[in-house]
Amino acid sequence: MPLTYLTRIAQTPAPTFQEEARAELIARLWSDLGYVTERDEVGNVLTRITPPGTEGRPALLLAAHLDTVFGGQTDVTVHDEGQRLRGPGVGDNSASLAVVTAMLRDFRTAPPLLRRPLWVAANVGEEGLGDLRGAKHLLAAHRPQLGAFVAVDGYLGVAVTQAVGVRRYRAQFVGPGGHSWGDQAPSALHALGLAISGLYALHLPAQPRTTLNVGTAAGGNSVNSIAGQAELLLDLRSLGADELAALDSRAQDVLHRAARDAGVSLRLERVGDRPGGDLHTGALLGMAHAAAREVRVDLRLAASSTDANAAAPHVLPALAFGVYRGGNAHREDEWVEKRSLAPGLTALKRLVALYQAAPLA
Repeated sequence: MPLTYLTRIAQTPAPTFQEEARAELIARLWSDLGYVTERDEVGNVLTRITPPGTEGRPALLLAAHLDTVFGGQTDVTVHDEGQRLRGPGVGDNSASLAVVTAMLRDFRTAPPLLRRPLWVAANVGEEGLGDLRGAKHLLAAHRPQLGAFVAVDGYLGVAVTQAVGVRRYRAQFVGPGGHSWGDQAPSALHALGLAISGLYALHLPAQPRTTLNVGTAAGGNSVNSIAGQAELLLDLRSLGADELAALDSRAQDVLHRAARDAGVSLRLERVGDRPGGDLHTGALLGMAHAAAREVRVDLRLAASSTDANAAAPHVLPALAFGVYRGGNAHREDEWVEKRSLAPGLTALKRLVALYQAAPLA
């Protein structure tokens, strides 16, 4: 059962950019199962299963991300509540890593008929400002060897087939600062306020769905100091490439105007660029439906931003496939339904089997 692994994985901290401890755990678990693992330049863990006679054929790459949204100081203790496990990151994406590891364990005792190579990765940098770093690296390095990419992520019964494009910016407003009574310098926080007000005043098209969010904002030193610095993090998303590009341009204009009107300078850095668009799911979609039916689940299609986005520019068939039931993702009281992990494992193994059984090109 995946439960064998889940608590151990979830209680190993893995903040974005600090996934090393969990990567070492996953590499050790997979090595103990008899698999040869490798670590690449960005920290991904990868094992390649290439039976004799399959060399040169396009591989199926399954990838479950290592990182969580929680900082290194978060208490990641998992609490067993009977039917549920509860704790920060226990679902997203620890449960997927546990299911993938259980699949590899089962394949040691009951090897599937592999007509093509099967690659399995635990990748870094899916959450927050990770910007799909791990998935992007895997696909850039290995695209010619791949036939399809499946991000193992999300809830059982959901398949992400449409990639939401995402642009993210860090906007830093900088002024001279000073004393609130003794000086008359411009305030970086004034610029921040103008920027936030202007951003939320922008028109957002309803179709295709387009969103804007200021996720964090901070600045200043004390109540009696003129703020010499302030910054925000901005998240822009759309299902339409043209709409995202237009929003990107208008949002930058707002930020520059806010700095100019307040009399401070602006340092603007793009910190995220997740490609959107067609995931070319093709035959993978039918396989995902059949895999869900195997466990008597109706598959719901969704648009989201996942590691599968990284495949869009490579014109590689891709989707994200969920393998557990749970809730409260990205909250410290996240939970996973324990009994959902077994059908999730069955569905994932069925998806692999269907890909392997497809006619060879």
